[in-house]
Amino acid sequence: MQTPLNTFKQALAEQRAQIGLWVGLADGYAAEILAGTGFDWLLVDGEHAPNDVRSVLAQLQAISSAWSALPEGATRSHPVVRVPVGDTTLLKQVLDIGAQTILVPMVDTAEQAARMVQGMRYPPEGIRGMGSALARASRWQAYPDYLHEANAQTCLLVQAETVEAMRNLDAIAATPGVDGVFIGPADLSASMGFVGNPGHPEVQAAIADAIARIRRAGKAAGILSTTEEQARKWLAAGATFVAVGVDTIVLVAAARQLAARFKPGGAAAPAAPGSY
Repeated sequence: MQTPLNTFKQALAEQRAQIGLWVGLADGYAAEILAGTGFDWLLVDGEHAPNDVRSVLAQLQAISSAWSALPEGATRSHPVVRVPVGDTTLLKQVLDIGAQTILVPMVDTAEQAARMVQGMRYPPEGIRGMGSALARASRWQAYPDYLHEANAQTCLLVQAETVEAMRNLDAIAATPGVDGVFIGPADLSASMGFVGNPGHPEVQAAIADAIARIRRAGKAAGILSTTEEQARKWLAAGATFVAVGVDTIVLVAAARQLAARFKPGGAAAPAAPGSY
């Protein structure tokens, strides 16, 4: 058997738009449900959601399980795992449990990005430790050439979400082995002095400039937007992988709307910010 092709990585390289959903409920059952709803990718969040390696594993297994129930030709949601911190040991663990695509937050320099590239790859291209006999990623060595094929199928996305990252963005995006750069509007707005206001004109201008710079480097640009207007704006600007919602926000909004239909005058849904 051959190591599975990373179709998400392939789509980014071909600049085909990939529409995603943020998954923060930290539950395999919820992940399995969402994997059948038609999104190109699901972001399993280990930074701000209550996830650890075992709960991420359960969600990866659930997403894979959902694929088997899909009709022929249906979209298979590709799992992207956001780790809590850019640590090469943690990258190794998440890769071993079967993730092919990892999003690393708070990457401010090209040196940090290069270190993450090293952590994503086996030697001689990187420093990922050998352990395929224990790894779900190799199907416990059922993929006989996994050690030789894995590097080509890993996909590294780094988050640029500070003023420092914006200064270094060209070098970060040009780092060999970085497949995409994700702009974090909430943290960027805070770093720029506009806490809780990613819609501020200066922040919006910085995001638009960042997307253009990432594309000039030949890399995929990504972002999360929680309003349709913002999501379509960034897709039109050239963003390739765009998350258009968050599972917790979707759940709360739908539940509040249902309750309001039967309990007039009930609590109104709070306004969601334009971007996460």
